[in-house]
Amino acid sequence: MTGRGTALCVDIGSTFTKALLVDLDQGRVAASASHPTTAGTDVLDGYDACRAELLAADPRAADAEVLACSSAGGGLRIAVVGNEELVTAEAGRRVALSSGGRVVEVLAAAGRVPGDAWERVVGHTTPQRGGGGGGGADLVLLTGGTDGGNRAVLVQAARDLVAAGWRGPVVVAGNVEAREEVAAVLAGVPHVLADNVVPRIGELAPQSARAAVRELFLAHVIGGKGLSSRPELTEMVRGATPDVVLTGVELLARGLGGRHPGAGDVAVVDVGGATTDVHSVLAPDPEGGQSREVVAAAPVSRTVEGDLGMRWSAPATVAAAGLEEYAAAAARRAADPAFLPDGAAEGDVDEAIARAAAGLALRRHAGRARVVVGPDGRVVERTGTDLREVDLLVGSGGVLRHGRPGVAQRVLGRLEEDAAAGWQLPRAARVVVDRDYVLAAAGLLAADHPEAAYRLLAGMTGTTGMLEGAGG
Repeated sequence: MTGRGTALCVDIGSTFTKALLVDLDQGRVAASASHPTTAGTDVLDGYDACRAELLAADPRAADAEVLACSSAGGGLRIAVVGNEELVTAEAGRRVALSSGGRVVEVLAAAGRVPGDAWERVVGHTTPQRGGGGGGGADLVLLTGGTDGGNRAVLVQAARDLVAAGWRGPVVVAGNVEAREEVAAVLAGVPHVLADNVVPRIGELAPQSARAAVRELFLAHVIGGKGLSSRPELTEMVRGATPDVVLTGVELLARGLGGRHPGAGDVAVVDVGGATTDVHSVLAPDPEGGQSREVVAAAPVSRTVEGDLGMRWSAPATVAAAGLEEYAAAAARRAADPAFLPDGAAEGDVDEAIARAAAGLALRRHAGRARVVVGPDGRVVERTGTDLREVDLLVGSGGVLRHGRPGVAQRVLGRLEEDAAAGWQLPRAARVVVDRDYVLAAAGLLAADHPEAAYRLLAGMTGTTGMLEGAGG
């Protein structure tokens, strides 16, 4: 028996390595395994343990095609440099997040850059609150100027970056008329020239920069983290885990077209130990042209809340939610990230922390909307991504996958009060849980095995709706 018709999809996470053996013909999970990520030795030791477990369950794993994503070693740390804080720097931040990165620094080069800011990017000093933990960035996303606009700030930012000692990869996604001069400044530094993320005020164009980030992550970051001495790692990895998951969310929302419909507007909230991530894929906003935002909202977006989580970030979560009665329990969880609830009372605490983390993360992602009357008539002001018409809300994370019966409804099914208070949260979304961890696998399979990826996602939704007309 061979692995023909199967794929081994692996997520090498910061805490656990998860692996699924996928039957490509049926688009279903044939076997699954997980093992603590072995970053202290070689991350492929944990992969080997998962593969051995899969082999014991299904011998087809021996020759299965291996596709992997990774957030080990701190994930992909991105520093964003733009012209103005409210325009190109903010646009770059959004693009970095949608590319699977954790933003560790945002600099507005047209203003007064703090004296040690470039050193924080390079890693010579410890980042301020919200930074990346002292190791600097893995990659710099350099933006600035609309096409045909200011060129000087982008060029000077490149000079300052090199002068600070940066020798890592750079994605240049600013004014296209400055690219040749910037490329000359970056000679000897690995870089990719992408399209401008803000070609015009009010327009966000992330696709080219997102592809460039992925290219440099695979070429320079994975191998440079020292996660493994074996060459298989760079051969296996297809992208950063959050980027791969977002690809899976896009497929879930949009389908494959024709006889393979999508689920509609989708939001995913992933409650982790240290962070809570929200991904959303929405249809373009027909009122987008009336918004006051100088950087248009993107239909595909991701936010990362580094202060919200179930273990390392539990104290910050309960403090942000005003849950003082859980402060001691949160401190215990932060001190012992491997903690598992051992009874109903501790299970209730876990669910309360999860509910707080998910609710706060969704509110920060969605923001508020209000209508104001300006000189040109009715104008919509937004502070986030409007999730009110989301059709499907997907929950992910161990607390939801391994929780007690009904946990998803208790954690995610109480958004009505927030929506009534003006937050742009789902009003009538169906709630499901990614219990088999297929979003990452679907993102890995989407390029070469789209129908198998589609069927995995259709199975996750728990209905036949996505499969109607899909050939059986």
